Amino acid sequence: MKLANLDGRAVALVDGGVVDLAKASDGYLPSEPDEAIARLADVKSWFADHGPEPTSDGSEGEFLSDLSRLGPPVTSPRQIFAVGLNYVDHGTETGLAIPDEPLVFTKFASSIAGPGDPIALPTETCDWEVELVAVVGTCGRDIPARNAFDHLAGFCIGQDISERRSQMAGSPPQFSLAKSHRGFTPIGPWLTTTDELDANDLAISTRIDNETVQSARTSDMVFDIATLVSHLSGICELFPGDLIFTGTPSGVGFSRTPARFLAPGNVLHSYIEGLGELRNPCIGKETVR
Repeated sequence: MKLANLDGRAVALVDGGVVDLAKASDGYLPSEPDEAIARLADVKSWFADHGPEPTSDGSEGEFLSDLSRLGPPVTSPRQIFAVGLNYVDHGTETGLAIPDEPLVFTKFASSIAGPGDPIALPTETCDWEVELVAVVGTCGRDIPARNAFDHLAGFCIGQDISERRSQMAGSPPQFSLAKSHRGFTPIGPWLTTTDELDANDLAISTRIDNETVQSARTSDMVFDIATLVSHLSGICELFPGDLIFTGTPSGVGFSRTPARFLAPGNVLHSYIEGLGELRNPCIGKETVR
């Protein structure tokens, strides 16, 4: 199942069409995307019992060609965790040692954006980092790795956009604010539930315009998804809609010689096999009203 935020309403993309959850269920299911994720068990049960016919409001293919009607599948996560140095090649390109346990920082929810939203670049030193995002479905603390997927609603694509100048200005570096400017956390294009694919081995890549700048597989992660869920829940309670950015592969701009950054006019394409694509145009900060 794929759950999407279509024009601000929770919908399921099924059989080449769209099912508006609240309308199809006469209000039994929620219209809010975040509530639909929190009630995913009810959504699945209702679909199993009713088998609703999709409307003709669009399909996956149509939405991927025009992302303008799709918002972020999670609009107001309580917590956004992000994992650093979780691909060996990324550690190598940064010159930093791979940590013995997950290296975790946070992003702030005000930076959330949709799969086709513009990214306003506040400086000339903004970088890209494509990531597989795990979306929490049910609350939990001290979750064993073997039960991790029971607490996940599904997965989507995310970009951890980073303003490198402020990130690296201090000693030690300061991550969270530099990664939380407006629009710096585009996610989507929808949430794909855990039963739809094996998220532990998917192709993942970034293109700037027509040039591929990142390419790897999620199987290259140092700490896999289950390990990350277990580790985080051993410290923080996880809540429905929480986002876990699971790390980025090599190919970021800051580690290139010379360094390379996003510029107004670029289009940032973020792809993960089976999950779709984000397509975010980059614009100058002065164009935002």
